[in-house]
Order: sequence, then structure tokens, then C-alpha cells
Amino acid sequence: MSDARQAVGTARSRIDRELSPSTRARDAPGTLAAYRTRSAAARESLAYRADIAYGPHPAERLHHFPPRRAGAPLVVFVHGGHWQESSKEDACFAAPALVGAGAGYVALGYGFAPERPLTELSASVELGLAWVREHAVELGGRPDAVFAAGSSAGAHLVAMAAGGPDGLPLAGLFLLSGLYDLEPVVGSYVNDALGLTAGQAREQSPLFRAPPRGGRVLLARGEHETDEYARQQDAFAAMLRGAVGGAGGGAGGHGGRESSGVGPGGAGGRESSMTGPGGAGGREGQGSAPDGSPNAGPATDGRAMGGLAVDDLVVRGRDHFDLPFDLGDPTTVLGRAVLDRLGLAH
Repeated sequence: MSDARQAVGTARSRIDRELSPSTRARDAPGTLAAYRTRSAAARESLAYRADIAYGPHPAERLHHFPPRRAGAPLVVFVHGGHWQESSKEDACFAAPALVGAGAGYVALGYGFAPERPLTELSASVELGLAWVREHAVELGGRPDAVFAAGSSAGAHLVAMAAGGPDGLPLAGLFLLSGLYDLEPVVGSYVNDALGLTAGQAREQSPLFRAPPRGGRVLLARGEHETDEYARQQDAFAAMLRGAVGGAGGGAGGHGGRESSGVGPGGAGGRESSMTGPGGAGGREGQGSAPDGSPNAGPATDGRAMGGLAVDDLVVRGRDHFDLPFDLGDPTTVLGRAVLDRLGLAH
């Protein structure tokens, strides 16, 4: 093998590894199985409406778990799976905690690559979120209190729907372990199903679009994450702060802290003040401000002149796959942050 071919193969192996979060997760197969069992239990224990059509494509369906009282915030969850696996059936696990806290919950389906190109997946998620806003009152909520959450590929799709000049004006975003720059994807195994060119990858990258309109953005990832996913969260947080704080957009913009890069453990060179000191499963301790006062919110909070705020969390004891279990769980760092933004913290 020539040196050039060997170098290409080495680079491909490296980015394949970096885009494989299971290499850092503790028990990815067990967690994915828990998605299914917990989601099935949620559908058995809660009232819900199944397979509501929000668009004409057969994949454009959602499950709706209504809130217990009218006018509640609505959380729309978009599942991950590298745009080619998982489903809304496996994305109902957060419903019990969020409905119990006073919110409504929606698990959004959108289909898969390669049957559908990424542009169609992005368009479906945007259509679904717009449909929920339009029908918020009949879903038990309010149009001005629709929040979108996404994990992994779902975080990318939510960021695409909310960003850009025509982005949906949502009340807030909860983006977990997302990919916001798809250029590295082009040279990886993930692109075998997506088939993106370099130009298409850039066009479909939230990092290179205008920031989301309106509400607050919460970025979160687990401690046990690959360096590439850690780098991408840092870069997106820096871009958002730069764009909304007047320092200019792009991957190098910064209106709060500047990204310090990623260390060998994938910790992004820093730890959020929202992580607890022992952090088993994100449950240890309370969030603290730099002065040590409990529950004062993350030190990485950066407010914009237009009202957008960006919070950036690294949660101890969590990985790419089990972090979404904390949505709405008040005993966890992420759950407390989400409930606070929904106005449901007690």
C-alpha cells in the first residue's frame, strides 16, 4: 500500500472512530434497549395519541402525550441515530417525567437515509415543529411555549429547523450531543447512507447558518463523549455567542468564552459549573455559580442583545446515549436545567 493510501485509510479510521460515540459509552446496546422498554412503558402508562400526521409523507408522524392542564409548555423530541436508525417509537421515554412535571410531550418521526436525503429529513423536522406550533392550543399548549429537544442527529435537525434567516421562532432548544458541522461526516462511514458532497455538508451544517431565532439554547453532552462531539459542541456554543453578542458569526466567533479545544479525554478542555462534584449519572450535587451559590445557573450563560441566551453543559457520569434519560428528571443536572427553562422547576 502506498504512503498516500495508507494516510487516507488512517484518516478514515480516525474520523470513523470519532463519529462512533459507542467507543466512549459504557453500555450503548443496553441503553438503546432501555430506550425501547422505557418508551413502551410510557405508552402503556400514559394517555397519548399515536401516529398523528403532520405532513403528507408516511414518515411524517408523531406521538402526542398531552399535558395535564391546558396552556402548558410543549416539548418536541427529535431522536438521533445518525439519520438512519431509531424512531419515534424509541423516543417516548422522557414523556413520564415531563408530563409529570406539567409539560406536554411529542415524539417526532421523520424517516431515514438513504431512503430520504438529508434535505428531506431536515424539511420534515421543520414541518413537524411548525405543525406543533400551529396546533399548540389543541395539543394542550401555547404557540409561544413550544420547545424543541434533540439528541445526536436529532440535535442537528432541530438546530437546522430553528436556524437560518427563516428559522422557526421556538421558545427554546435543548440540544444534546449534537453534530453541527457535517464536513467531517463526508469522509466517514456515516456518509455511506447520507451521500453528502462537501458542499451539501456545509449547507446542512448549523455551524455555518444564522443562529436560532427567539428563545434560549441549552447545549449539553455527557462526560464520556468522543473528542469530535466535544469539539462540535464547543464550536457551536462559541459561534452562537459570537453571533448573538455582536462579535460576528462563524466557527471562530465568541461572545462568551472562547473554545479551549478538546483534551485527550474528550472533555472539551473545561467542565461546566452545572456538573456536580461526584456526578454519578448526573445526579450528584446542585448546579452552582462561580461564587458557589447553589442553583444559580451555569457560569457559561451568555445573553444576547436580542434575548437569546446560550448555556453549555458537560454532565459528569453521562455519555452520548444515556444523557437523554435526564430530560425532565429533577434529580439530575440536565433535568433541573430543562425544567427551569420550561418554567416548571419547583
